[in-house]
Amino acid sequence: MNRLAGYLLPVALTAFACARQPATVNRQPATLRVCADPNNLPYSSSQLTGFENRIADLIARDWNARVEYTWFPQRRGFARLTLKQGDCDVILGVPFNYEQAATTQPYYRSSYVFVSRSDRHLGITSFDDPKLRRLKIGVQMIGNDAMNAPPAHALTKRGIIDNVKGYPVYDPYNNIVAAVAKGDVDLAVVWGPQAAWYAKQQRVPLELVPVTPQIDLPYLPFVFDISMAVRRGDTALKDRLDREIDRRRDDIDRILDQYGVPRV
Repeated sequence: MNRLAGYLLPVALTAFACARQPATVNRQPATLRVCADPNNLPYSSSQLTGFENRIADLIARDWNARVEYTWFPQRRGFARLTLKQGDCDVILGVPFNYEQAATTQPYYRSSYVFVSRSDRHLGITSFDDPKLRRLKIGVQMIGNDAMNAPPAHALTKRGIIDNVKGYPVYDPYNNIVAAVAKGDVDLAVVWGPQAAWYAKQQRVPLELVPVTPQIDLPYLPFVFDISMAVRRGDTALKDRLDREIDRRRDDIDRILDQYGVPRV
């Protein structure tokens, strides 16, 4: 989720679009056209320092192509207003069951994690831990439209409300992780790739533990398969990307390892 960790993921996507007719890719492209957020590490950046930038480069090199980016901040509607309008042909980092587009096979699976200071030794592994009722907890919120990420729903379901503090999911500085390091909150529940990236930048060691249960019944998932998105009907490009994921899976895993992306 990218950020699409779990509202589906905190990966709600948005932008505005140019009036270009959608095109179907039926031949090997000289250009791999990607829509991405210019300020969304660890996923993507206009300096091309995100792991999705590196995966796109890997694919383009195999195809003797160059990567051409359309940069827009990720907000809700991103795919509708970019990919569907023909501004790009691929979006990396969407949930496998993403409804706005056709998706490839997953290229990684990650989870929400509990983030806490290592020196606190909290030992939280489950939403059912009774200690959560007395700790100050940070959770990611999806904006001002009453939509919340899975952790907020899981805590609310258990009546854990008054000790919860919300942080915007659209936060390039990931203040929710910094809040744990500074002690503003005791614990945070954060989408794994973001948590790992920003935990490394804190001055105190942080502990990251995958949340349990992986699916909070009846159906609230905390683990997500992440894929690439193409326009519906663009089966040629989708099939080609699927083959590339199969061929380069070990190389993709190495890139994810370099960014500390936790996988399930």
